[in-house]
Amino acid sequence: MASGRRSPFFFLILAVYLLAGVLFATLTPAWQAPDEPAHYNYIGYLAHQGNFPVLVSRCYNQTYLEQLKSERFPPELPLDNVCYEFHQPLLYYLLAVPLFNLSDGSLLALRLGSVVLGAGVVTLAWGIARMIFPHRPAVYFGTAAFVAFTPMHVAILASVNNDALAELILAALLFLLTRRVMHPGSATSRGDIALGVLLGLGLITKTTVYIAVPLTAVALWLAAKGTERRGGEETEEQRSGGTEEQGRGWGFKGVDWPTLARQASIVFGVALAMALPWYARNVTLYGNLDILGLGRHDAVVVGQLRTADLLAQVGWQTYLQNLLTTTFHSFWGQFGWMAVPMSERVYLALTLLTVTAFVGFLLGIRRLDESDDSLQNHASRITPHASRPTPALVLMALTVALMLLGYLWYNLEFAQFQGRYLFPAMIPLGLFFSLGLSKAFSLRWAWLLVGGLALALGWVIVAGLRRGDVDMWAVLVVGLPLALAAARAALASRWPVPASWLLLAVYTGLALLTLISPFWYVIPYLSP
Repeated sequence: MASGRRSPFFFLILAVYLLAGVLFATLTPAWQAPDEPAHYNYIGYLAHQGNFPVLVSRCYNQTYLEQLKSERFPPELPLDNVCYEFHQPLLYYLLAVPLFNLSDGSLLALRLGSVVLGAGVVTLAWGIARMIFPHRPAVYFGTAAFVAFTPMHVAILASVNNDALAELILAALLFLLTRRVMHPGSATSRGDIALGVLLGLGLITKTTVYIAVPLTAVALWLAAKGTERRGGEETEEQRSGGTEEQGRGWGFKGVDWPTLARQASIVFGVALAMALPWYARNVTLYGNLDILGLGRHDAVVVGQLRTADLLAQVGWQTYLQNLLTTTFHSFWGQFGWMAVPMSERVYLALTLLTVTAFVGFLLGIRRLDESDDSLQNHASRITPHASRPTPALVLMALTVALMLLGYLWYNLEFAQFQGRYLFPAMIPLGLFFSLGLSKAFSLRWAWLLVGGLALALGWVIVAGLRRGDVDMWAVLVVGLPLALAAARAALASRWPVPASWLLLAVYTGLALLTLISPFWYVIPYLSP
């Protein structure tokens, strides 16, 4: 793959994403995206009333909402009282009002506005991954492709909600934080203010962005630890990862505490100053120091399935099985209001990819900064003094961990097995997914990949025999990659197929899946 700034690969990824986004936006029937009527009504209230709405008990009626979904939102059933998102922070809805007014309240126009915001997320995904691994085009193009070609992610980015803006702001924050930890000597007071403004915008966009608060704190600390390595210069001890360097790198010694305190006070002070008026408004309206309106929300959504009730019905084993399975399925694609899953064979292929990426990541976790094939190993030619990626990877891993903890915390009270709640961590997930696949696809591990696929094929056959019905399509889904992997491993000495070619094939397949999903799943099952 080409690695230049103007490489056609990036523009191709962006163009295919925009095409897929437009398809989802235009072909998804009205309101057949999670919570879309409630988000739309928030914008409409702002446009018509000129002030911010208040979440009240009439905004949520579980029985009526289920009727709307089961009857596919017929026009004779009004949506005015579907307003349970009225507690959300203001920024997305405020920015959407001009588009609402210019388009006379067009749902499609608002959806396309979200698609454009998503293009910014794809662009920042490419930029973040390229900053961390400038010598590995397969990884940074792969990261952008993962963000752009996950079908459910595109479906959400092509609907009316505040997720697209929240992801864009969090991606911009991750970009600035990654640059800070990769190049700690470049920090300036102006940069601190910019970081604070972005963080403040995130605080008034969506609570999912709140993971940026600890992320920012950790990034500032990592940058303070890295100031002795300005300009990317490393000592021999740092390159070898010696014990002394590890102690200085992860302890509390060597921190420029006055600088750290000044930076933190600017960043968090600016962010808090931007969010305080909204917090004060919520406390005045909802009381009990409910600065985010979440207490009011929990009191209003009467009838929504609670975790305790579900556990009493099905028990822990079934609960955990449903949590894992439904989360995985809905992360990749479960359209409408979780009503339309993809084919089990598609999920099988995606499971193979996910397991392969995970195993590959574990295999290469100690040397993530290395290229996968000798043919691609040109790092020294591109960036002879490149900063080590470890601090940035710590930041990416922390993003995933915090997002996962938030997801599990939410599910402690409400049974919401929706993988889309993990989408704010799409960029780190895409980075690790691409790293894992590139390592698993490297020629060094070619026969291990063959062995893993052979085990998967055996499992599919045995499971089918136990059911009394072997799914031949499932056998093909596993058997064809197995045959190709075996041929590649056997011919490696004569025809070495690089890992980047296999990543290109994977993401091409994901792009095709995303493009056909509106036709295969959305229109047949969600159209009125």
